[in-house]
This record gives sequence, C-alpha cells and structure tokens, in this order.
Amino acid sequence: MFKKVLIANRGEIALRILYACRELGVQTVAVHSSADTDSLHVRFADESICIGPPQNDASYLNVSAIIAAAEISDADAVHPGYGYLAENPHFVEVCQACGLTFIGPSAEVMRMMGDKARAREVAKGLGIPTIPGSPGVVPTVEDARKEAERIGLPVILKAAAGGGGRGMRVVESLDKLEIAYRTARSEAAAAFGVPDLYLEKYLARPRHIEIQVLCDRHGRFLHLGER
Repeated sequence: MFKKVLIANRGEIALRILYACRELGVQTVAVHSSADTDSLHVRFADESICIGPPQNDASYLNVSAIIAAAEISDADAVHPGYGYLAENPHFVEVCQACGLTFIGPSAEVMRMMGDKARAREVAKGLGIPTIPGSPGVVPTVEDARKEAERIGLPVILKAAAGGGGRGMRVVESLDKLEIAYRTARSEAAAAFGVPDLYLEKYLARPRHIEIQVLCDRHGRFLHLGER
C-alpha cells in the first residue's frame, strides 16, 4: 500500500480520490494553482502545494511542477484522476523515471488505446467483435473511398487520436466523401495534433454500453458491470 499519494487534479475529481485514500489510511497531497488556494480539495488534503498560476498549462498540465511537488512532499505515488495529464504517456514515463508509481495504465497501453485505429486492430486480434471498418488509418481520400465502397455506405470518418465527437464526419454518398475527409482531417489535426483518420460503418441508432475494467500488475482484474 502507498504511504502518500499526490493527486494531480482538482475539484470534485480530486475530492473523490482524497476520500478513497482517507478510507484506506493513505496520506494525500493536493497540488493547486494560485486560483485554487481555498478549494475544498486543498483544504481537505493532508498537505497542499501550489504549483503555478491559474493557467492550466502553467499548473495542472505542468509536468515539472507536479514532479517537483511529489519530490518535495515525499509522495510515493501519483493519481492523475481524469482529464489533464491522465492520458499523457509522457507523464507516466516521467513518473516512473523519478521513482513514482503512476496510478493508472502504462505508457504503452495509453499509446495503444489512444490510437483508435490501432485499438480496433488489437481488439480484432483478440477475437473481440468490432464494427466493420478500415484496417488501420486511411492516409488518402482514395484509400477512404476504397474502404467505403468495400464496407458499404453510410460510413463515418473518425480521428484516430480523437474523442468527444471531434474529427468525425458521416458520409452517406461517395460524392461527399472528399470534403468530409478533408474537413475531418483538418479538425482532427487542430484538436489532437494528429490528422490521421480511420473509417467505420455508420450505425444510425446505436446503444452505448460501457464496461469499466480494473487490472493490477499482478494479473488480477475485475469489471464493474455495464452502464
């Protein structure tokens, strides 16, 4: 069990982690921007350290400041919550290099699952059913056209590095494919820094079923049901 966990987040997210640590008898360190000095997560933590000004990129996204806070407070683990640095594989590697346990996926898994086109292929390789789609990214409009003809319309273009609905375009006719491809690619580059797209069969009325899975380094795992 960890002795002290630094929470690299703020607000309600940080409070949830803080309460869980308290139940386990683990000490907590809250990091905060100068604007959050009086926030609940700062007041309730065992220790608190200011890591920068209100701007996120100078505080909650500042890897160097967070690592320095962990070293100053003698924390032995870092919990990122979600958002901010929670899906940043570079942050995971820095934590490991500094002798800190990152409470979350490995950098390798983050990179694998962060690339949606690659994640699809991994799932298929494990025998998990997937929606019909392209085998990886479609680097050109012509590649996208070939895949659309193979799969059958309508299809949807998706950002390989995406999420939150950005970098996505539905294509219902081939004459609209090129403009949809260029628009989605431009949006993906602006939102995620990576323009790559992949293509799937479009489902007009899907049901979103999510299953959360927890695993540890000892090979133990459990799921929390579906929602």
